[in-house]
Amino acid sequence: MAKRDIPEINAGSMADIAFLLLVFFLVTTTMDSDFGLMRKLPPLIEDQVDTPPIKDRNVFVVLANANDQLLVEGELMEVSELREAAKEFIANPSNKSNLPEKKETDVPFFGTTMVSKQVISLQNDKGTSYDLYIQVQNELAAAYNELRNELAVEQFGRSYDQLVEAGDKDRVKAVRKIYPQRISEAEPKDVGR
Repeated sequence: MAKRDIPEINAGSMADIAFLLLVFFLVTTTMDSDFGLMRKLPPLIEDQVDTPPIKDRNVFVVLANANDQLLVEGELMEVSELREAAKEFIANPSNKSNLPEKKETDVPFFGTTMVSKQVISLQNDKGTSYDLYIQVQNELAAAYNELRNELAVEQFGRSYDQLVEAGDKDRVKAVRKIYPQRISEAEPKDVGR
């Protein structure tokens, strides 16, 4: 009896088809990479220089615990109230003695102006949810942006955001000098629930 050959399938073009499918999925798939926080990190310093201590009245302490509760300056606070509290602290419009000190600074377009020595200290627990962390960051950034917008409209007749969009670097820098964004993030701790 004669032995029969089994017919083979030509697999030469299978690799081409697989490659085309791979290219198709790579080209048509979109990946959202605009997620996260835009922050400018401080430069890497080889030798840490001891900084002078900051007075307690100049520090706005924001703690987020593992139960997603916010403790601001020792009191429970809702995230929705954080922006106004931060604005009050940053600006210190009434020069209250329990809010940040101010120092006289020469600022272009504004002349000699009193600038707050404020620092916001943000500390999270290791169990704090990412959602709360982002909400707190957004509220603090919004507080600075609102103050900057109000100041720019008052001084230049245009909001801070419009100055940034227009590329008016000198005016933007002047507004930032009056309201510098100083958010210090401490290392997360595991303080329990």
